[in-house]
Amino acid sequence: MIEPLEASPVPRAQEPHARFTAQRRVNTELIRLYWGIGATILQRQGNEGWGSNVIGRLATDLRGEFPEMKGFSRANLFYMRRFAGEWAADAVVQRPVGQLPWGHITVLLDRLDDHELRNWYAEQAAAHGWSRNVLEHQIRTNAHSRLEAAPSNFPATLPPGESDLAQQLTKDPYVLDFLALDGDAKERHLEQALVDRIIDTLRELGEGFAFVGRQVHFDVDGDDFYVFYVDLLFFHVEQLRYVVIELKTGKFKPEYLGQLGFYVALVDDKLRRHQHADTVGLLLVADKNDAVVRYSLAGQRNPIGVASYELLPPAVRAALPSEAELAQALHPSTDLLNGSAEAASTESSGP
Repeated sequence: MIEPLEASPVPRAQEPHARFTAQRRVNTELIRLYWGIGATILQRQGNEGWGSNVIGRLATDLRGEFPEMKGFSRANLFYMRRFAGEWAADAVVQRPVGQLPWGHITVLLDRLDDHELRNWYAEQAAAHGWSRNVLEHQIRTNAHSRLEAAPSNFPATLPPGESDLAQQLTKDPYVLDFLALDGDAKERHLEQALVDRIIDTLRELGEGFAFVGRQVHFDVDGDDFYVFYVDLLFFHVEQLRYVVIELKTGKFKPEYLGQLGFYVALVDDKLRRHQHADTVGLLLVADKNDAVVRYSLAGQRNPIGVASYELLPPAVRAALPSEAELAQALHPSTDLLNGSAEAASTESSGP
């Protein structure tokens, strides 16, 4: 008698990969289904006209036919129609948008009007595994215009391949609105806030950054007189390089590069190992003149990029209450008591 064959168990080390592959296949089939429904809606509306309530009738039919399945609401069918109208059938299997969860696709449809931008954000989200919240943050802060945009001297100080990689680490400007600080914040407050909100900071810096430390201490040749502190130190785990970040709350000045260049050389000498790529520096300033930055970078021997940062947008800052208004809102009784005291004083001093 021939025994039935049994399926070979999946090795434990391969279980997460197999689970991910299965989930991705299920997601692709769901996206394919939604695209097909959207295409059907477009076809029926073309044949019957917009006022024929195609979507309402189809939503009722689908919920009746598949009561256990979610996602067939009237609102979701409108998304399916827009999805099919925005991307061709091959997008489901051949383009990054077909690899995204449905919630990501609805964000692309809601937040963006330009087809090329939708494709760009879909590609980035698929490549970097952005969550839906991260995708919304990147769209809100115009990541497409900020990535790799910081002026730098990387082409002149790093080998061609490395300079391109190092440039990928930069943005301009960095949007730090999650810190809830205004433009008058001191450097130490900005630095402390970045560390306190390190998860948000790492998200804004980009994929692959790991936090090493704040005010990292170095002494030169054991001499206590020459003690230096690096503002913020990160390590990029994919490029295997240290990234020194220096914060300045004012406008860019050429002399800032000398200090940062020294810190880059110090980290390169003290911490870098032979398997690591060159250490790079990133100067974050509140404002800058790009022409002045370019001239200043030309005289630097260490690889440095310069970027601005944004805290609260000007419109938001203008809408916020002043310190006096906040104090009055928090302690209204003080003003009432002062007013009562003044009234009493007026009465007692009257004729």
